[in-house]
Amino acid sequence: AALTTLGTILIGYPLAYFISRAPARQRAIYLFLILVPFWTNFIIRIYAWIMILRTEGLLNTFLLKLGIIQLPLEILYTPTAVLIAMVYEFLPFMVLPLYTSLEKIEPAQLEAAADLGARPYRAFLRVTLPLSVPGIIAGTILVFIPAMGMFVVPDLMGGAKTILVGNLIRNQFLTARDWPFGSAASMLLLILTLIFTLFYTRRAGFGEELLV
Repeated sequence: AALTTLGTILIGYPLAYFISRAPARQRAIYLFLILVPFWTNFIIRIYAWIMILRTEGLLNTFLLKLGIIQLPLEILYTPTAVLIAMVYEFLPFMVLPLYTSLEKIEPAQLEAAADLGARPYRAFLRVTLPLSVPGIIAGTILVFIPAMGMFVVPDLMGGAKTILVGNLIRNQFLTARDWPFGSAASMLLLILTLIFTLFYTRRAGFGEELLV
């Protein structure tokens, strides 16, 4: 879940920044393209990734034809495949809150930083990044919490070889029939999730003050 959240931040932040700085008409198109995959079923999207990442899939076929690789890459049914699919599935939940925060930043604030002698990277670290903290926090909550309980993606993309908390709990109830252990694991996950949410909610309240 932590790697999934980190991956969505690393990919989602530049994407959200690009969309927030695009012309108004193009923003609507970009946001529409981000939401289009949600028009299809979750399982269908996962099977699409299986078709892409399998040994005879689109990715290996493309790389082999270009001569970049000599043998097919063994990506499917590995932790890497699970991470790719989970980042893909949860990416919109990170992009949209980030876009909302970044879109509120006035260009005049960045211009003022430039007038005071701040270079672009300095203005980003001192102005843009702090003002986008609420979006980062909101996106982290929206991604981390459901990722903690995810078990479908590890089963399909990891071939049941990658065990996450969600898989562990499900297996205890449906396979091992160890309901006490499954219940204890569920309660532990619930408590950790509540602690995480409360912590980040308070941080979000602090971050919102930066926007005032």
